[in-house]
Amino acid sequence: MARNPRYDILFEPVRIGPVTARNRFYAVPHAAGMTNAMPHMRAKFRETKAEGGWGVVCSGYVSIDPSSDDAPLPFATLWDEDDIRSHALMTEAVHRQGALAGIELWHGGGSVMNRTSRMPPMSPSGTSWMATHVNFMGNQRPRAMDARDIRQLLASQKEAARRARRAGFDILYVYAGMGYLPYEFLLSEWNQRTDEYGGSVANRVRIVRQLLEVTHEAAGGTCAVALRISLEELRARPSVAAASEAHEVVQLLAEVPDLWDVKMDSSPTDCSPSRFSAEGTHEPVIEFVKKITSKPVVGVGRFTSPDTMVGQIRRGVLDLIGGARPSIADPFLPRKIDEGREQDIRECIGCNICISSWHDGVPVRCTQNPTIGEEWRRGWHPERIARAGSDASVLIVGAGPAGLECALSLGRRGYQVNVAEAADEIGGRLRFETRLPGLAAWGRVLEWRRGQIQKLDNVSIYRGNRLSAAEILELGNTHVVIATGSRWARLLYSPLEIPVGMLDGPGVYTPDDIAAGTTIEGPVVVYDYDNYYMGGVLAEHLAKSTAPVTYVTPAGHASAWTIMSNEQPQVHRMLAANDIALHTLTRVTAFTPGEVTLSNQFTNAERRLPCRSLVIVGARFAADGLYSELGRREADLKSAGIRSVTRIGDALAPGAIVHAVYSGRRYAEEMDADAESIAYRRDAPLNRRPAASEPAETADLA
Repeated sequence: MARNPRYDILFEPVRIGPVTARNRFYAVPHAAGMTNAMPHMRAKFRETKAEGGWGVVCSGYVSIDPSSDDAPLPFATLWDEDDIRSHALMTEAVHRQGALAGIELWHGGGSVMNRTSRMPPMSPSGTSWMATHVNFMGNQRPRAMDARDIRQLLASQKEAARRARRAGFDILYVYAGMGYLPYEFLLSEWNQRTDEYGGSVANRVRIVRQLLEVTHEAAGGTCAVALRISLEELRARPSVAAASEAHEVVQLLAEVPDLWDVKMDSSPTDCSPSRFSAEGTHEPVIEFVKKITSKPVVGVGRFTSPDTMVGQIRRGVLDLIGGARPSIADPFLPRKIDEGREQDIRECIGCNICISSWHDGVPVRCTQNPTIGEEWRRGWHPERIARAGSDASVLIVGAGPAGLECALSLGRRGYQVNVAEAADEIGGRLRFETRLPGLAAWGRVLEWRRGQIQKLDNVSIYRGNRLSAAEILELGNTHVVIATGSRWARLLYSPLEIPVGMLDGPGVYTPDDIAAGTTIEGPVVVYDYDNYYMGGVLAEHLAKSTAPVTYVTPAGHASAWTIMSNEQPQVHRMLAANDIALHTLTRVTAFTPGEVTLSNQFTNAERRLPCRSLVIVGARFAADGLYSELGRREADLKSAGIRSVTRIGDALAPGAIVHAVYSGRRYAEEMDADAESIAYRRDAPLNRRPAASEPAETADLA
């Protein structure tokens, strides 16, 4: 199909200093959990974006010096010759696909703990980030930087920029955002210096200017120099010289970088989940930058709609459309727009599972795109899949996230696929969850797969079709896949932090009951030890129709795990806004209609609350009865010509939607494949070359 002419502006080349991006699609720097320890995975991951049409593809954050050590979070390094060779794999891969390669040169300053290097952290005035997220907590405070430290910082930036140039990068970053060292100089809480680097905005911005200048020197006129800067806090602060401190900073540096990459100050606002923020919510903070500088500006906003992208450009907000999460959900987003296939875009749902991957210290994951991070390790591709290895037919029982992904991927391979769904509509858990507050965007998981399956004449879906084991044996399929999901349990939670003891009876419910339309009477207690989104979102849902609602959890925060997905601050604000009482570090230990007994998690001190309905959001167990019954009929399976019966998704192991989708894709990829072709490849750092000062072989230290 031909490209829609109204999107032509997105494919105009953009000059960035001495280099030119082939279009306005810019895959901004973002962490992906693939460090120098996984150089081949990293290269293939970034190459796939370039193949998908992004004009610029950037690395994640890359430390310029051992004094910036973010372990155990997965950061990359550019400290020596070995690192140059490692990063060169990425630049070569990106260049093969016609894109520019950018590198985010980074120093964490007082926001890192240097746990591995054990070098004392440093910040402008010895101030540290007193983090509430355990991954960022530490016990050593930074030291205040002196003049020698500042000279060393500039030298390290310059040398890292030289290495980046030798590694083949086209765009070299100075990173003054998200609480890291150059940003710390900009913000008065961090910077309490009394020398030429502190006090006025003009003084506080001095180090950023100098970092840009030394990076330009290292670039030698062949690489562009970008400034990535957080503007949210500065925009909120008055200035005597401009509309805000953010305006003053941009005015002082307006023409110094070749590119402005503008963003928010913290992950919960910079990468806000769709549950709380719509597409393009950065605009009110960053819209002024293009009015001050003549240099191109890139920004993000979870852009998935090409019309929104065009609007940002035509209204003078951005020159380049930045993408982190959308480039993960669909690396081929630009190419699909270019080919007139925008309806095929696999849109980001804003669940922030990708961000949780970084907090977990592992390669990136995505609910929408199960191939992400597996491009090299398993050989998966977001747009291509191997042809069928046989003429086998597959019956999939269940049309939830796992079943639909499995059906789509098997169908694209060319297998004959039949899907039996017991309900009158497909979607599984998504049918209910997307009706809950803030989760409508998650419906893209269902709608995209529904639309893609409708294009395949070898995949049939039968709704309202609850199959028995006997009926499955009669259908004549070669393989059977059980994707029947899971069920929530009415279990309490022990002091040992495990589910224990069934609590059944009148007034005790689970999310399954609410999904089925059960009337819930107030007052309600939502007891959440699942710790993800469900407990909080059900409390919000019930507060809109049934009052009062109390939220109880044995964890220290509401929806405790959502700190990993940037949702926790908003969850607490939501509870307060809906007058939902919050009890943390608390277990439910007994319930009779009219009253619930609570116990402190650590002291066992008891209290009682009025309660007519107790909603337990805790343990889930696989709904695998059909699988078990088929397993007991081995002879019948053989007689029916059924070669395998396999569970996928929640029917195998209950998890988040991301796990279900991945499970469905993996089954489809491995169908009829030989063991060697599906082997799990382990990446490793490039072989280290001995330094001149050390022997080629090191003696045994025993």
